[in-house]
Amino acid sequence: IVVCGDFHGEFGSVNTFLNKHPEIDTILQCGDFGYWPKYPIRTTLKNKTTQIFWCDGNHEDHEAIKKIVDSGEIQPVFQNVFYMPRGTVLVLPDFRKVLFMGGGLSIDKAYRIPGKSWFPEETITQKDIMNLPDDDIDIVISHTAPTEFNVIDRHLEFMKDPSRDALSYVFKKYRPKLWYFGHMHLFKQGIYSGCKWTCLSGINLGQQ
Repeated sequence: IVVCGDFHGEFGSVNTFLNKHPEIDTILQCGDFGYWPKYPIRTTLKNKTTQIFWCDGNHEDHEAIKKIVDSGEIQPVFQNVFYMPRGTVLVLPDFRKVLFMGGGLSIDKAYRIPGKSWFPEETITQKDIMNLPDDDIDIVISHTAPTEFNVIDRHLEFMKDPSRDALSYVFKKYRPKLWYFGHMHLFKQGIYSGCKWTCLSGINLGQQ
């Protein structure tokens, strides 16, 4: 099982990574997957046996993602590639439970077009919080990080993200042992209140 940061639609790089590592059974992906079904893509994911489970980031077509959620079924967007709605739990083969909680604020919002390349649904909502499961959670996969994680001291916009406050609630509710996220395009690790957290840089953005 491998956890990956932002893909940003660089599926050719993902294919190369999978070809080099055929032993990987599962990828848990931390958002900014690059889901833009209305636009042509250079290449699609060509994994045959690796299952990829991803949460939404801020750089996604959230109108298209809403159609996946409204269908009520977790269906593959590519072969063996599954979108995990906010609050969805995946049970690993060793019975650990993984909570997916996508969403995050775009610091480049001013340069994007509402309804085409930017969507207000990108941030975590109160409804998302109200729909959280009552379950024991071992691992959280999110796009951004709770405010408690001292991950970044640049880009004030990252600190203003209401999704980080929402994830603080998630942290207090579940107290997971492991937490993985991306969004900030850097690699950093830390421990907070018994939780080991990892910020992942992403495909073609440095160290995984």
